[in-house]
Amino acid sequence: MEFVGIGAGMIIETETPGRSDRRPGIAICAYEADAPGWDLVEDLSGEVWSPAGARTLRIPAEDPDHLARMIGGVLDSGDCRAVLLVGRNPKGGGFRMQMRAENRALDRKSRLSDTGPAVARTTAPVADIIRALNEVGLAADASSDSVDDVGSYLLYRVLADLPDEAHTPAVGLLRAPPGADEAAVKKAVKTAASVMAGQMALLPRF
Repeated sequence: MEFVGIGAGMIIETETPGRSDRRPGIAICAYEADAPGWDLVEDLSGEVWSPAGARTLRIPAEDPDHLARMIGGVLDSGDCRAVLLVGRNPKGGGFRMQMRAENRALDRKSRLSDTGPAVARTTAPVADIIRALNEVGLAADASSDSVDDVGSYLLYRVLADLPDEAHTPAVGLLRAPPGADEAAVKKAVKTAASVMAGQMALLPRF
């Protein structure tokens, strides 16, 4: 295991198998620090799980502003090409992919950006993820509703800060239903990340 610095005060874990790992990276961030048992990418051996054709960068829960800078840093550096945010679905139901986020500050009383768009839409392959989740036995759907929480704040901020490039990173927000156990959440995260990684593998390396 190696700790790689991404700007001042930003540390992220990545696997180093003795030589440079040229697989594209996918950052997975369970942003709610009080979510028990949501160590979503470690398997029983203690190794960091990675989807086929990609490597996982695990970003731990932090202050939302710090998290946004950290995620932006790994995207800007080219160290990852996709981001999967993971949080709760306060509206109940099954697993849900949130398809957009509104321009709102954390206090929800003002705009996050005076010049940014009113709404930012996810760049993750939502339809493919929902299909894959249902195929593995997890009830899932997609929603355009923007929840007033840290997840929506992070989704908007990361999307709004993406550069205008031919190969836009995939950024998505997966919400777990109330009462979902750790095994179901891990299964959902790995399924969603695998779909995203499968599409990243087709992109040229930086």
